[in-house]
Amino acid sequence: MKYKCLVLDHDDTVVNSTATIHYPCFVEYLEKYRPELAKNYTLEDYFIKNFHPGILSLLRDEVGLSPEEVLHEEKYWSEYVKNHIPLSYAGIGEIIAEFRRQGGIIAVDSHSYSEYIIRDYKHNRLPAPDVIYGWDLPKEQRKPAPDTLFMLMEKYSLSPSEILVVDDLKPGYDMARGAGVDFAAAGWAYDVREISEFMKKNCDYYLASVEELSSLLFD
Repeated sequence: MKYKCLVLDHDDTVVNSTATIHYPCFVEYLEKYRPELAKNYTLEDYFIKNFHPGILSLLRDEVGLSPEEVLHEEKYWSEYVKNHIPLSYAGIGEIIAEFRRQGGIIAVDSHSYSEYIIRDYKHNRLPAPDVIYGWDLPKEQRKPAPDTLFMLMEKYSLSPSEILVVDDLKPGYDMARGAGVDFAAAGWAYDVREISEFMKKNCDYYLASVEELSSLLFD
């Protein structure tokens, strides 16, 4: 295999979660605590804002939440996610299993909590990752910071050229670039022109389907 370590984002890369869970939760929260803004964001808007500048900036700078309200929204989101389990994309489990079978290392680097990532993998009967870096990390170590990739390199004696990051959003891209690691854009969750144009122009690979990821890794 070209790569020894596959670093997978979780939401909208392994599981279909933004459209089915995170966006509905966001709208529900606004309806309760910022009703005047509840109709301001379509699903496409939400994808774009998550792509750049990111969810925290959206909550702070656009929705106008105070630091205390951001913490409250995070708890609200955590409770919502606790009771809603996303489904994995068809074929992603087979890719993970085959990569593992050929001796590869599977890492997850996500803005979701580790406990929910573990739950989602179990629910969807996906092979368990070797290591998970989730929202539980100190904020300075989360994406887009490259810290977790350096941790991986040290833990498994990897060089940057042996790692591939697969993610649908810009924080994952920034993280990979910060560590000198190849990046593949996961383009199968949604088709938003602003995002796909950036990814096609800047990333090492743009993958429109899960099947294209399989071809990249194994063909």
